[in-house]
Amino acid sequence: MKEPKNVYFLIIILLVTSIVYWNHFNNTFHFDDSHTILNNVYIRSLKNIPSFFIDGTTFSSLPQNQSYRPLVSFTLAIDYWLAGGYNPFWFQMDDFIVFLLQGILLFYFIWQIFQLTQNQPSKNKWLVGFGVLWYLIHPANAETINYIIARSDLQSTMFVVLAFVVYQYWPNFRKKYLYLIPIIIGSLAKPTAVMFAPIFFFYLLYFEYQLNLQQLFQAKYRQQVIQLLKKIIPVFIVCGLIYVFIDKMTPPSWIPGGNSALQYLITQPYIIAHYFGIYFLPIKLSADTDWGLLSGITDPRFIAGILFVTALLIVAIITSFNKKWQPISFGIFWFFLALIPTSSIFPLAEVLNYHRIFFPYIGLMISVVWAVGLFLEPLKIWLNRKKLPYKTYVAIAALLLLGVYAYATINRNKVWHTEESLWKNVTENSPNNGRGLMNYGLTQMNKGDYATAEKYFIQALQLLPNYHALQINLAIINDIKGDTTAASTYFKRALVLGPAYPESWFFYGRYLINHQHYTAAIPYLQKSLELSPAQIDARMLLMRAYSETGQWSALKNLALETQKLIPDNASVKEYLSMADAQKNGLDMQESLIDAQPDANKYIDLSLGYYQKGDYAGCIRAAEKALKIKPNFAEAYNNIGSSYIALKEYNKAIPALQKAIELKPDFTIAKNNLQLALTAQKK
Repeated sequence: MKEPKNVYFLIIILLVTSIVYWNHFNNTFHFDDSHTILNNVYIRSLKNIPSFFIDGTTFSSLPQNQSYRPLVSFTLAIDYWLAGGYNPFWFQMDDFIVFLLQGILLFYFIWQIFQLTQNQPSKNKWLVGFGVLWYLIHPANAETINYIIARSDLQSTMFVVLAFVVYQYWPNFRKKYLYLIPIIIGSLAKPTAVMFAPIFFFYLLYFEYQLNLQQLFQAKYRQQVIQLLKKIIPVFIVCGLIYVFIDKMTPPSWIPGGNSALQYLITQPYIIAHYFGIYFLPIKLSADTDWGLLSGITDPRFIAGILFVTALLIVAIITSFNKKWQPISFGIFWFFLALIPTSSIFPLAEVLNYHRIFFPYIGLMISVVWAVGLFLEPLKIWLNRKKLPYKTYVAIAALLLLGVYAYATINRNKVWHTEESLWKNVTENSPNNGRGLMNYGLTQMNKGDYATAEKYFIQALQLLPNYHALQINLAIINDIKGDTTAASTYFKRALVLGPAYPESWFFYGRYLINHQHYTAAIPYLQKSLELSPAQIDARMLLMRAYSETGQWSALKNLALETQKLIPDNASVKEYLSMADAQKNGLDMQESLIDAQPDANKYIDLSLGYYQKGDYAGCIRAAEKALKIKPNFAEAYNNIGSSYIALKEYNKAIPALQKAIELKPDFTIAKNNLQLALTAQKK
């Protein structure tokens, strides 16, 4: 494999792959890229890199999607720094370099497997080269390469292959289990990397200990089995500990998205059969499918799926009995084992996604390519008998197949070029996907084609009547049309349907800001930030609301918090200066009154502090008024009002009671007291 001609062979594979993907480097951000990249303030500074490894909430601006994938966030931060912002070219280039590296590793990994099975260097080289190139330019894998946040699948898979290569080519690393280092690193991209352990078991079984599944249970092979178990058990322990660690580091806000684990499980056999079929006939691919859960085990699709999975497992068992067939068995088990995290008892929001098969397809490719190699042996004999050019026929067939797949991948890259092209394709290939219809409508709304946008929103509503994001978009389109009554209704419906999602609160707050209802907008924007503290847009709008309502103390606190997230933002600096100027004005006024104390002036100052949101200042000024005029009911009322604003009801109630005692007909104080008592009771 070190000979120049073999290296040149590998270089040709990488060049062909690069040519096929040449049109993808400027493909834009899509789907979950929004909350993990575009709206994720943490990746905008290299200073946040340590926090990625200790705080899973830094992975996404959406609480429900905050999983522990620090390696992904780390590389995104590097890409953002290199690009000087959100230039997709740098993000795509990063992924593609890892992809090519995985191709190189695959080449050497599979070569070793084939050589351990049959020592036929020339034939194996061509089989491996064909298989690796087929995998690299497969249109189903194009989703993982085009979809930037899917680098979690790409990175974790690459490190799994690296672990195998380290084990194969560096025997000195085996005793200290150093080949597990790539698995530890890969798991920080996605925990599916821990499936290395069961896959590695079959690798050792077939290619190192040269046993089959039958011999595992036969007495005469007991010593070999014991040696195998001694070698594999530590690997399972390490992978198990990694999984436990990642699970503990995952924020409690993370939600897998699925509902019924049982329904999800009975749906997956048919999905697995679909994945298998797509490997050979990759048509009607969709970035967001409209497949749903099966209703029960009587569904014909469940029966078909179970029959397929059973048949494939039988093939894996039978092919394990003959050393010559074992790569087929190994690849099938790899395929199934790599699918377990996404196609078993862990219910996810979508029953299938094509980036999930990036890791399993390595196993399927190994099985298929080795089976093709075995089929070529009798074919070669038959063609030679007929005096037909065997090599020419095989080469033409291989080139035709690879050419078709390359053409399909080039076109798939075009689909992923823009949000509009992607979601248009989803509406065509998954017409019953309400989210796809909504997202295509969004692309039209961004273009200013509101009539088309609304048409797609209404279509989506028939499929997803209780989808909070769709309610938000319907609210926005009605607001654009000038129908504020309908807009407000849709916004409030979104709050009912998605109270745990920060966008439900943010967009209603933005709507209120746009209509100059600044005071009303504040609690909605505050709630949005409570759910997603790193949401910069919500912070900016809330600072605007504070400035418009004169709440200078609150503005200053929020501006200082925001400045830590985005230190050089000009708007934040402006808000901070504005808050300081206004607060300094009141502080100067207080100093002048202190020089010539006057109870009434202190009360006026107290009201000024209250209006600016500086409740501590309001209380301080009112207490100064009481030192001059102990029976000043208005001073007690101001103190009580400030404590209500601070939600310190136990302090508010006695102050307001004192105000009413001094002034029994004090209506404002009575109303405030009732408010404090009600709030305290709640």
